[in-house]
Amino acid sequence: MKRSATFPRGGIHPKEEKHLTKNLPVEVMPLPARVSLFLKQHIGEPCGFAVKKKQLPPINEEFLFTARHPGAIYQLLVNKKERVSEGELIGSIGKKLGANLHASVDGTVEGVMDVPHPVEGKAPAIVLATDPEAKPAVYSSIDWTRLSREELVAKITNAGIVGLGGAGFPTHAKVAIKPDVKMETLILNGAECEPYLTCDHRIMVEHGDEVVEGAMILLTVLGIDSCVIGVEDNKPDAVQALKTAISQNSSSLGFKITVQPLRVKYPQGSAKQLIQSITGKQVPEFGRSLDVGVIVQNVGTTRAVYQAVVLGKPLYEKTITISGRGIGRPANLQVKIGTSLTDIVNYLGGVKPNLARVVVGGPMMGAAVSSLDIPITKTTSGVIFLARDEIDTRDYGPCIRCGFCLDACPMGVEPNMIGLYLEAGRWNETEQFGMNACIECGSCAFVCPAKRPLVQFVKLAKLKHRFAQRESKKKQP
Repeated sequence: MKRSATFPRGGIHPKEEKHLTKNLPVEVMPLPARVSLFLKQHIGEPCGFAVKKKQLPPINEEFLFTARHPGAIYQLLVNKKERVSEGELIGSIGKKLGANLHASVDGTVEGVMDVPHPVEGKAPAIVLATDPEAKPAVYSSIDWTRLSREELVAKITNAGIVGLGGAGFPTHAKVAIKPDVKMETLILNGAECEPYLTCDHRIMVEHGDEVVEGAMILLTVLGIDSCVIGVEDNKPDAVQALKTAISQNSSSLGFKITVQPLRVKYPQGSAKQLIQSITGKQVPEFGRSLDVGVIVQNVGTTRAVYQAVVLGKPLYEKTITISGRGIGRPANLQVKIGTSLTDIVNYLGGVKPNLARVVVGGPMMGAAVSSLDIPITKTTSGVIFLARDEIDTRDYGPCIRCGFCLDACPMGVEPNMIGLYLEAGRWNETEQFGMNACIECGSCAFVCPAKRPLVQFVKLAKLKHRFAQRESKKKQP
């Protein structure tokens, strides 16, 4: 067995808490009464397009329904009260950067409405009322090896696939590598280093064959033959499932797919740290993985590629982890995108009296939310219901200059100084401390004995810089 690899700088070891769900097979959640599908669940522009209120959009026969919304006009592919089918395209991006949107249920369009969003407060979403009598969609497999590279990319594009690890970058755009870029290795991210989350773990255990076949499709698109799947070594069953799938599927087509065990250390799943752990190469501070001949895809994204190409199934379902000691029953669930947290909570027996916080995503990089009306999106990896004894509610204090955050940071940032300068009103001087290199992993805040919100300080500093840059551009002649 290969020696476990890791990145050399920084990192922490938070309590894993994966035992709550790691051995629970993925269960299919029953259909909710309605789903809310955000127009923007990805990096890029929303589905359809928006113009300022009172401006008429350009005539475009592709868009059949114009939904007037406070602040914007959205042109979409469906009419209000129109019936749609599971998997039907309901939001197109055309030639913009973004991802297509598909109906996750059979049902009727209720309209475009403001729906609670985990980060933006509220955002426009297409709301569908579910038809409970409808039969689930059926998909048949094809031999993808007969398809050209262009046909493979078209299937990935049409399916609306984005990075399911959390970033949400459109997959078809990520694999559109220019001919002059030298590609060497595809890395599949199966680290899943966030505490509590086990959805990727279960995907690898239960659908390792689909992950491996998805990898072969991506290798064909990229025009390379080498793939390494990085998996933290606290998931030996996932490592074995992938190795079995590789031995059965990849050798006949000439691909070199291997599994690299990784040492359990957070943030092992961050792209730059993962690349360094596996290849030894360091991505430049303002560079991309392509600068070192590598492209990284999440294992869930890779399975979605398999489903899109082999089955013709768009991305409208998501495997997520529901965990924490504040939920009635932890689980790994397959849910329709757009399902509300309320429906999930009701299905799992409600919340417990000691519930103190709900976090969408992992506890290190997720967002705490105040409403259960928030729907699941393409990038939702899990929802953690934390009990009072799982969180620290103490107020933060002044920096004691211990240096723990400097030792923990995997990027060499000085979060202590960014926080101090921000508090002093000198946010415009924080770039010198590595503000732009921060990946917002939360390692610094985790180790801080003063419980200072260092990640929030860095995010606020970045926000102030971006706002200042926009205002500066406005003043230019």
